[in-house]
Amino acid sequence: MAGDNPGMTINISHRPEQLRFEAAPGGKLAVCNYRLADKVMTIHHTEVPWQLQGKGVAAELVQATLDWARAQGFRVRPTCSYVASYMRRHPDTHDLMVQPGDTA
Repeated sequence: MAGDNPGMTINISHRPEQLRFEAAPGGKLAVCNYRLADKVMTIHHTEVPWQLQGKGVAAELVQATLDWARAQGFRVRPTCSYVASYMRRHPDTHDLMVQPGDTA
């Protein structure tokens, strides 16, 4: 996917041994870090270098992370403010979110 910059190709890799999804467009590393416990994926940090900000890289990383969580049957707890905001803006992700009182 190319986000808001159609000239940029973003290849996203899952690095389960490092508990993160990552991309390095233009040689600049962007990451979305998570933790797993009891079928809940807590996404706690998203970082995109300033040179890539505003190009859709963070959104693509988060969407890839959420797609993987859905495929694995995980619920998501977004403790990263960007991820929480992304999920609020995308109703198709609301079903993934851990709700208060959930035991998942």
